[in-house]
Amino acid sequence: MKRALMLAAVDPGLGGVLILGDRGTGKSTAVRALAALLPERRAVAGCRFACDPDDRDDLCAECAAAGPRSLRVVRVPIPVVDLPLGATEDRLVGALDLERALTRGEKAFELGLLARAHGGFLYIDEVNLLEDHLVDLLLDVAASGSNVIEREGLSLRHPARFVLIGSGNPEEGELRPQLLDRFGLAVDVGTPATVAERVEVVKRRTAFERDRAGFAAAWSKDEAKARRRIVVARKALEAVAVPDAAIERAAQLCIALGTDGLRGELTIIRAARALAALEGAAAVGDDQIRRMAPSALRHRLRRNPLDDVGSTARVEIALREVFAS
Repeated sequence: MKRALMLAAVDPGLGGVLILGDRGTGKSTAVRALAALLPERRAVAGCRFACDPDDRDDLCAECAAAGPRSLRVVRVPIPVVDLPLGATEDRLVGALDLERALTRGEKAFELGLLARAHGGFLYIDEVNLLEDHLVDLLLDVAASGSNVIEREGLSLRHPARFVLIGSGNPEEGELRPQLLDRFGLAVDVGTPATVAERVEVVKRRTAFERDRAGFAAAWSKDEAKARRRIVVARKALEAVAVPDAAIERAAQLCIALGTDGLRGELTIIRAARALAALEGAAAVGDDQIRRMAPSALRHRLRRNPLDDVGSTARVEIALREVFAS
């Protein structure tokens, strides 16, 4: 889980992370803690959507009209925004600012969660319980990278590119296939099975509750180290070589597993390249392919009701067969 989240921070183009597992296993805690590890990013000063000045094709109307030379650049924190289950459509996409409309008679746009998450992460806890109409909105925006509002006399388009992070308990419901396919990586989290791990969790939780500031200070060096690893990996990402042999391995795996489409190969290669950058490797090799294949493929397999073998086990079997050849 932690590795998948760090890889999503290194390469936001991975497509996000889906975390499924038992209740009380730290899924939400891990995602929300990610905010402390993220480096700052460049943004247009004063822009309410925090547009990326380096992405000329994806500026909001105000930034595009101002021209590139007049844009002042600042560094801002990368946002991690929560989408609560009870959120309305207006809360997600944005709507007319009623207070300004009633008090001043002005038509103004109140930012939604999609606007606030631009350039960062949008986190949905219990994603498998999200209402269908919100799922449809998320799929549209995730595919286009922009949010279009046409309502209440407002006509507005703004960039909305974010990394989607979802968590949930599979016993409480399944995800729609369209949304499941949008996640780049999927990981399973189980309850610790050893006494030592459980004792360590309880001790750390107790220490945090007694002295939150002291606990944070004690782990600050580790957080800074992880943040530096992400920054270095981001800079090195484009230089990581992807040999044809690695692409062939990914294709062989997807053929052996019968995955639909080509997202499987694309995700394996992107994840393996991000892992190589994070670990300081110059090129993608068999080791990175082996380690990233389960997370990239387990949620893309067709279900066979007559087969008792789980998706993770099927990927492991295919890995042994492909790498044995």
